[in-house]
Amino acid sequence: QVQMVESGGGLVQAGGSLRLSCATSGRTFSNYGMGWFRQAPGKEREFVAYVGASGVIKLYSDSVKGRFTVSRDNAKNTVDLQMNSLKHEDTALYYCAAHTRGQLLSRIRDDYDYWGQGTQVTVSS
Repeated sequence: QVQMVESGGGLVQAGGSLRLSCATSGRTFSNYGMGWFRQAPGKEREFVAYVGASGVIKLYSDSVKGRFTVSRDNAKNTVDLQMNSLKHEDTALYYCAAHTRGQLLSRIRDDYDYWGQGTQVTVSS
């Protein structure tokens, strides 16, 4: 069983930055594709960013490209999301997720097998 715990959320003014981190248990973390998703009140959970098992391949949603950076540390079993130039519309509950489908580069929520409980990010305008 894989357990995932997000941290680093909080309240920040528009234009500010936050760094989210996701700590993951499991001996095969380095084999997982890792994603970040977010869900705002009344909206569907949406893809934010993906990083492949080696940390080289990355994918971003259009709404965060150029502002957010995803990274991972396979020695520490962590994946981070650096969020800069935050906007009010970035306000959401942010989730990290893991899939065990090898090199699959996915934006699709249902492709992911494990999820954290989420960390709240609130951006004041």
